[in-house]
Amino acid sequence: MMRMNNLILIEAVLLFITVDLLLVCATVARGKVKCAEQERQALLDFKAAMVDDYGMLSSWKGRDCCHWNGVRCNNLTAHVISLDLHGEDMFGNDYTEVERFLTGEIPRSLVELQHLRYLNLSFNGFEDYHIPEFFGNLTSLRYLDLSSCRFGGRIPTQFGSLPHLTYLNLYWNELEDSIPYQLGNLSKLEYLNLYLNDFQGTIPSQLGNLSSLHELYLDGSGGSLKMNDDGNGGGGQWLSTLTSLTNLGLSSILNLNNSYNWIQAISNISTPTELSLFECELSDHFISSQTLSLSMFKFPNSLSILNLFGNTFTSSLLFQWLSNVTSNLVELHLVSGLLWSSTPVTSNHFDITMQSLERLDISYYQITARDFKSFANICTLSSLRIWNQFFTISQLAVSLTHFKQITGSIPDDLSIFPFLKDLSLIHNQLRGKIPDNIILPSQLKAFSISTNSIEGGIPKSFGNICNLASLDLSYNTLTGELPVAIQHLSGCARYSFQHLYLQNNQFNGTLPDISIFPSLADLYLSQNKLNGKVPEGIQFPSQLETLIMNSNSLEGVITDSLFHNMSKLKVLSLSGNSFVLKINPDWIPPFQLQVIMLQHCMLGPYFPKWLKTQKTLTRLDISNAGISDITPNWFWALSTRLNTMNISYNNLTGIIPDFPLRLTEYPSIYLAANQFEGSIPAFLRRAVSLDLSNNKFSDVTSFVCANDTAERLGQLDISNNYLSGQIPDCWENFKSLAYIDVSNNSFSGQIPTSMGSVLELRVLILRNNSLTGELPFSMKHCKNLVMLDAGENKFSGIIPSWIGSSLQQLQMLSLRKNHFFGSIPLSLCFLNGIHVLDLSVNHLWGPIPKCFINFSAMTIQERFLPDSYYHSYTVNHTFGMYGYDYNIISLLTWKGVEHIFENDNLLLKAIDLSNNHLSGDIPSELENLVELVSLNLSRNNLTGKIPSGIGRLLSLESLDMSRNHLFGSIPSSLAQINFLSVLDLSHNNLSGQIPTGTQLQSFNTSSYEGNQNLCGLPLKKMCPKEGPCQESLVKTQDENDGFIQAFFASMGLGFFVGFWGIFGTILFNRSWRHAYFRFLNNITEKVMSKWQRW
Repeated sequence: MMRMNNLILIEAVLLFITVDLLLVCATVARGKVKCAEQERQALLDFKAAMVDDYGMLSSWKGRDCCHWNGVRCNNLTAHVISLDLHGEDMFGNDYTEVERFLTGEIPRSLVELQHLRYLNLSFNGFEDYHIPEFFGNLTSLRYLDLSSCRFGGRIPTQFGSLPHLTYLNLYWNELEDSIPYQLGNLSKLEYLNLYLNDFQGTIPSQLGNLSSLHELYLDGSGGSLKMNDDGNGGGGQWLSTLTSLTNLGLSSILNLNNSYNWIQAISNISTPTELSLFECELSDHFISSQTLSLSMFKFPNSLSILNLFGNTFTSSLLFQWLSNVTSNLVELHLVSGLLWSSTPVTSNHFDITMQSLERLDISYYQITARDFKSFANICTLSSLRIWNQFFTISQLAVSLTHFKQITGSIPDDLSIFPFLKDLSLIHNQLRGKIPDNIILPSQLKAFSISTNSIEGGIPKSFGNICNLASLDLSYNTLTGELPVAIQHLSGCARYSFQHLYLQNNQFNGTLPDISIFPSLADLYLSQNKLNGKVPEGIQFPSQLETLIMNSNSLEGVITDSLFHNMSKLKVLSLSGNSFVLKINPDWIPPFQLQVIMLQHCMLGPYFPKWLKTQKTLTRLDISNAGISDITPNWFWALSTRLNTMNISYNNLTGIIPDFPLRLTEYPSIYLAANQFEGSIPAFLRRAVSLDLSNNKFSDVTSFVCANDTAERLGQLDISNNYLSGQIPDCWENFKSLAYIDVSNNSFSGQIPTSMGSVLELRVLILRNNSLTGELPFSMKHCKNLVMLDAGENKFSGIIPSWIGSSLQQLQMLSLRKNHFFGSIPLSLCFLNGIHVLDLSVNHLWGPIPKCFINFSAMTIQERFLPDSYYHSYTVNHTFGMYGYDYNIISLLTWKGVEHIFENDNLLLKAIDLSNNHLSGDIPSELENLVELVSLNLSRNNLTGKIPSGIGRLLSLESLDMSRNHLFGSIPSSLAQINFLSVLDLSHNNLSGQIPTGTQLQSFNTSSYEGNQNLCGLPLKKMCPKEGPCQESLVKTQDENDGFIQAFFASMGLGFFVGFWGIFGTILFNRSWRHAYFRFLNNITEKVMSKWQRW
């Protein structure tokens, strides 16, 4: 009876639980269980604190947070258990890029999510903040991903209090200081990634407590991280306790080369499958020390992937060691071994030992033809990539030389690799033609010989590899008709081709029928010599995603019918051809493009309406496209997601509306050479590079003086507009600005002092305005200036000495056509890197400083320019520092005419001091500036002789010393300057014979006119006794000079005696003085009376 009562009770309880569960499920199904209000409010606080340019949190509204994007709740309790708000920073090919991320400071309100198990905030932009310490209070967390967020500061020690954490990813941040030992408390942790940070100190041995750890990645590349040192063979013995470890990555750990305990510890673990020792400075010493101390060392049998990227082993010793310590590898990556060995790999039985190897990547190791052939003995090899070798593979039957490369061409039989599916020989020095009878592995799927010196055509055999999906022949010198090349690829491979890269070769002919490749997704034909009209009715494969044909000479009419079946197209690049696009105004494209590059294609005259339908654009270039229209307002809204927009060199008109737009991508924007007018809108401040030159803008104040900080604008060009008045004094809010060009406007007044607060400034161009006053003292703080062009204004005063003492990075200084006076400051001689110095057309006086010899950049030949001469600046983006280039553009008087020089590498070196009042001799020290290309000292008051060693300036192409008071003969050394194309020595007091037998006779007579005592060709005036050598003429001239000097000395002495003999008597004898002045009065009266009569 008791048992029956118990059964009834149990049945009643089970029935109650069942009914309760059914009620809960029904309630959930009807949506009545909603997230807790406290947690909902915490999420809303988080949303309010974030800057959400991409609408990632746009669905976060309403009462039920469980249905918000990225939020997942428990089905029964409705507590928030998962928050996945990862951003995106995806790069496709060279043209596509997709970004989506949050920025801001994470609020403490998230601590209310006490049931949170999963938190993913990766790929967002928190670069100004530290990881919140309160994350350590989210004790239910199992998964925490903060990778690629650019957090700074330290790893919070509170992370050691997350008892359930199994996954912790802090990859690619800016974390510093030491790795906290408290991470060793995470007993359930299975994954720990600390790659790409700035850690220092010692790796804590407490990480050895993580017995459940499967994957561990440690990196000291940004700091100075070391393995713990126990004083006996180094440290790292704690690794042996990680008995569950399968993947270990150690990057830039400083002291691994001099220790061996750590690798012995790895060998004691039976589970590792992948080991990466990235840039750990391992060398032959590491192998030798093991040979002595670890004679029986072997990698675990489980190890299948080994990456030794960025170390410096000798190739022969490395392969010998690998042959001895492992035989089960499936993948081996050897990159950046820079040491040469004459011992071939084959002598170490590497090819015999590695009979499980499927993928072999080798870079910067010296691989011989014998080595290459030996790899064919690895029967399992399916992927072989040998790149950046600086070697050439011969026909596999040549003798080895002691050093460097083997010459020859691509082997004609690559079928010796029977199972090879991926063969890459990029970035080598392969030369010659691809053999017509070449035999490729029958199972080959990808073949790349990009970036070599291969010539000739594409052999027919390539089209017979039926599995070939990717063929990369780019960046060679292949020739022939493209239709023939495509025909050679039209065998059975036509059905498997997905990627075809033929860019940067010498193919010619017109565009053939590409639709024969039904599976083709990527087609690259840019930078060839294709020409002719595109055939009417040509079609492209329907699977095509990337079509790149820019920089050819193709022409013809393209209509929208060409694209009717191309719904998958993402990248369209036709720039640099002569296409005419005739598109129906109401056309709705079947595709959503990410990249549109139609520069030089005729799209106009009307603005293309079909662009309005493209919602995923990241790059747009429709410059020089013949568009003469008003830019529609919808276009500016479309531009908010672009990272590059170029609509320059059209005839676009109107005012750019000052929309409250937020450019989310910090784009490069080029609006130059149009007819835009009015004010420059403030929303353009969020560009990273902005070119508004050659328009009709009339106001820049609202742009410069907006309230927000322009964090990332690095380049601003507003030259050649209708801007006037004073330059706005609001430049302190531009934190990254490196390039400012306001030239060719009508600005007046003084340079604003706030320009001195633009500390990143490298180029400042103020040329051709009406600016006055002195250069402001605040400019001395712009110590990064490379170019300062203040020419063609109304600046006055002396040239500031701080230019030379503070702006010592200057490479181009132009103060031409102003009202500067005084002497040239000696502090300019501190500008050791100066390439162009133009102080012409001012009121400078005094001598030319002898210390110009300190201009070392003008004394050294720069065949290989250092990186600093390739001008660029960096801007801090959400996911790292991005580099941008800028041009150095110089305005110089060249051959008597003003010219603009795009002097990007500053190979042009020039000094122009013309049109001043400089005096004294030309310093002989100028003879040492042997790399000078142009020297202009004309229209001054210089005296003395032309320096006799002027002929040392062998790079000189233009020399102007006209309209001075130079005397003496023309130095015979001037004849040594072979490249001299402009010479003007006119209107001086030069004498003697023009040196003969050189190009000096080829100049026009105007180069020598105004020198009365100069003779010889090309002048009509012949020298006396035509024919004496130049030396005798110079000697005679020197003797005459001595006589003339004595003659003038006698005249001076006579004048002195006569003057004081007569006028001294008058001065000191009163009666004589009165008689003299009476005599003068009588003479004056007689003259005046006669003049009046007349």
